[in-house]
Amino acid sequence: MATLQALLGRWRSGLAAALPRLIGRDLAGALAGGSSRDGLPVRLSNRTYAGTRNVAVRELGFDQPLLWVAVALLAWGLVMVYSASIALPDNPRFGNYAHSHFVVRHALSMAIGVVAAMVAFQFPMRTWEKMAPWLFTLALLLLALVLLPFIGKGVNGARRWISLGVMNFQPSELAKLAVLIYAADYMVRKMEVKERFFRAVAPMAVAVGVVGMLLLAEPDMGAFMVIVVIAMGILFLGGVNARMFFLMGLVVVGAFTLMVMTSEFRRQRVFAYLDPFSEEHVLGKGYQLSHSLIAIGRGEIFGVGLGGSVEKLHWLPEAHTDFLLAVIGEEFGLIGVVVLIGLFLWLTRRIMHIGRQAIALDQVFSGLVAQGVGLWIGFQAFINIGVNLGALPTKGLTLPFMSYGGSAILLNLIAMAIVLRVDYENRQLMKGGRA
Repeated sequence: MATLQALLGRWRSGLAAALPRLIGRDLAGALAGGSSRDGLPVRLSNRTYAGTRNVAVRELGFDQPLLWVAVALLAWGLVMVYSASIALPDNPRFGNYAHSHFVVRHALSMAIGVVAAMVAFQFPMRTWEKMAPWLFTLALLLLALVLLPFIGKGVNGARRWISLGVMNFQPSELAKLAVLIYAADYMVRKMEVKERFFRAVAPMAVAVGVVGMLLLAEPDMGAFMVIVVIAMGILFLGGVNARMFFLMGLVVVGAFTLMVMTSEFRRQRVFAYLDPFSEEHVLGKGYQLSHSLIAIGRGEIFGVGLGGSVEKLHWLPEAHTDFLLAVIGEEFGLIGVVVLIGLFLWLTRRIMHIGRQAIALDQVFSGLVAQGVGLWIGFQAFINIGVNLGALPTKGLTLPFMSYGGSAILLNLIAMAIVLRVDYENRQLMKGGRA
């Protein structure tokens, strides 16, 4: 009997020693009836009711790397806007402004954009789908109102802004998002007749044409180009016949060529782009491009250092808006430009991947919206970088997330919030939940 009791004692002591290694110290302590030092974790509706130091694997609600890359671009842009605009008050045109005027307004626009993005993220994608025609109608109304002299604000011969006090709102930026969401909703509704040109493509072409006429009246050909690329891209990704797509492409190229050839102002820009340093153009239409190339050339490989740009000292016009990349190239050199291009490539690829994932989960509208945002961000960044490097004719398009401009930052952040919402709903569906 004594021998049996001794064997049972050894077995219990051995089990007590091995149990924590087999099932964890917290659970072993709870089964033994004792109070564990950290407690047994209990989670209900993603809320922890008893803490533990052994952190469980946590599933992220959305794509955090995508968010942090966007935050990095915003932070870098804020620094560069300050660097590029700090000397502007030395110009009599901006003599009443403080040296921090532009960076403070840019930071305010970012703050408003973050709040708007957080609100936009709360709306399910089915709500955005329902709002598509109303959002498109609102964009058309604002594009018409901005042309009225007592409502629209004119700058450098263009009437593109509506003053809201805290910022000058640009309806063309809203039009990009509105056309994007409307085109995605349109393709979902026309999925059964997508092979028929007049029933599938013609109505969307008319809608984009109306937007184009209003934009060209401002004039804002750059925004019109982006909108055309977004609409055509969504039609193609939605399954429109490839032959019809290439036919549309030829028509669009022909239309833009005709607009350039019939406009003396646009024709001079193209000729200046071909030879910006010629005697005829260097002090005229080629002035911005020539000084952009000088700035990038001064940067060489590693740049002259943050704040060391010379071209921003009243040589390069609009250095804090359309030509911010030139200042980045001068201060950070080739390394900075390559890093920036890499960030935009990664960002665009990631957004397109989220869109493909949504379509694979049978969320066609969400997938087309996400891929439309990828086309928007990627194409606009491509145009801006190409213009700054002299690879494309000068065009008034900002660098997404970075250039000075309240409306652009606001709508870029809302678009990114919608993409994160698509990714959030994708993850919910993959876990067996409902979007």
